[in-house]
Amino acid sequence: MHGDMIVELSNVTVLKGEGPILAEVTWQVRPGEHWALLGPNGSGKTTLLSLLTGYLWPSRGRVRVLGETLGQIDVRQLRRAIGWVSSAAADWLAADDLPVEEIVLGGAFSTIGLYDPVGPEHLERAKRLLEQAGAQGLARRRYATLSQGERQRVLIARALMSAPRLLILDEPCTGLDPVARHDLLRAVEAMGQQPHGPALVYVTHHVEEVLPVLGHTLLLSRGRTCALGPTERVLTGENLSRCFERPVNLSRQAGRYRFQLAD
Repeated sequence: MHGDMIVELSNVTVLKGEGPILAEVTWQVRPGEHWALLGPNGSGKTTLLSLLTGYLWPSRGRVRVLGETLGQIDVRQLRRAIGWVSSAAADWLAADDLPVEEIVLGGAFSTIGLYDPVGPEHLERAKRLLEQAGAQGLARRRYATLSQGERQRVLIARALMSAPRLLILDEPCTGLDPVARHDLLRAVEAMGQQPHGPALVYVTHHVEEVLPVLGHTLLLSRGRTCALGPTERVLTGENLSRCFERPVNLSRQAGRYRFQLAD
């Protein structure tokens, strides 16, 4: 991998059927930046993630991730440098009923289950990452027996095993109760404050989950960019009203946002 930029999208359009599902999106993520990717259902967030991870190709425009251009690199190599955490992955992994420690260690090799030799350094890193994710004490548990919140924290540890340069958190709070949601967001905030950690892209349609550490925000609506840039400038009632196509009141307290429909 070469180049300093984490993500570079230049006039990217993805066509499907009669119209675009993404249209002329230009976006850059620089080293040291953490971004919220925010928008209503159907705004194009999933399509954008599929581009970043090489599961989808643009119809027009250019996609560069971690200094490499899509179409000029083996995407399997690219994906090893990207961590991805989602509720869908949590449910999928639960079907294998593996021990938590094995789930996390597999992240070092991008495998489900262990097929490569594991050394003391792998075991120590897995232990440390579980602690950082607030999942200490779970290593010997079976993954399938964990709560949804515990599963998500284990997936964060797994995603960090390969020391990715980019970590995508794809609606990680889906299905969590308020306490589990609070704990997971605390773990994300702590991770974002680490000086040598990966760039974060936190995907959500809930303004309340946009943490202070997410210093930049991209707003999508109907596949188009509503606004992007520093979060304090982007997250306004006017921008959100345009993005969600409803009048919105936005308030902020102690660095956290609160979204309320004006009517």
